[in-house]
Amino acid sequence: MIPAPSRQRIAVFGAGAWGTALAQAFSGAHDVRLWGRDAEHLQMLALTRENRRYLPDIRLSDKLRFEPDFARAAREADLHLVVTPLAGLRDAVRTLHHLQPGTPLLWACKGLEAGSGRLPHEIVAEELGANAASGVLTGPSFAAEVARGLPTAITLAATDEAFARHWVAALHQPRLRIYANTDVVGCEIGGAIKNVMAIAAGVSDGMGFGLNARAALITRGLAEISRLAAALGGSSETLMGLTGMGDLILTCTGDLSRNRRVGLALAKGSTLADILRDLGHVAEGVSTAREVVALARRNGVEMPICEAVDALLHHGLDARSAVEKLLARDPRHE
Repeated sequence: MIPAPSRQRIAVFGAGAWGTALAQAFSGAHDVRLWGRDAEHLQMLALTRENRRYLPDIRLSDKLRFEPDFARAAREADLHLVVTPLAGLRDAVRTLHHLQPGTPLLWACKGLEAGSGRLPHEIVAEELGANAASGVLTGPSFAAEVARGLPTAITLAATDEAFARHWVAALHQPRLRIYANTDVVGCEIGGAIKNVMAIAAGVSDGMGFGLNARAALITRGLAEISRLAAALGGSSETLMGLTGMGDLILTCTGDLSRNRRVGLALAKGSTLADILRDLGHVAEGVSTAREVVALARRNGVEMPICEAVDALLHHGLDARSAVEKLLARDPRHE
């Protein structure tokens, strides 16, 4: 690994759970400013040193600074890190390019853009050009554990290997280990679709189908993810690593998973509208399910689990029928 650069000025955009957690993780080694769209919320974070809305009972570092002005946060930063929901990525990138063009950019958004089906790197390329100095942070990571400083391993993927290695060296922490990868497509497909699979796993568990069924859904879910990634130019090796198997297992089994909680609540008969209102966080798998089914059909890829989740979320299929339909599929060669 190349020597780590000196202390960097990092602007983090998005004061939700994940943005706050990453800002906290990097604030020990770097000068970090955290921006959020709710100025009163940021003021409360600065006053209490706690994000009670998204990360309750976790003390935030005294070194972390909070900045309610987007332009002020962006200016003079050595790195822009966008951690908004995916729906906010395009506007954030466009505004950052206007304010301080050429600044290295990372994003930590997962999913497919509603309406267009674009992956995050495609959104960034449309706004900044294909050769922009940019990459994605992704992998198996619950925000609360990262904010508490518990050991975590994630991936920084960029098509420019030198860029990836440079920022891995800068951002790598003793308890937040970061690995470089150049397979942006594979990493982003894994990060997007694991949320859909987590909804399916939550439904299965909520219905009491047991651990065997969950293992089957995770395994076959990984096969679906790998097929689509390969069709889009991703590597099967990537899907065996942190951003594929690792992220999928964590999100499908961990009680901190928002998408898994959506599935559990659907199994109990709650409506999707009520679930999302009570959740208080964005569950990216809900919108991603529709987009991934459309993307798979355009590329001739069979994805029955994603299709079942999409039918459950958006086309009136009930939860029990969705899981039973999957488990009753005709036998075939694995």
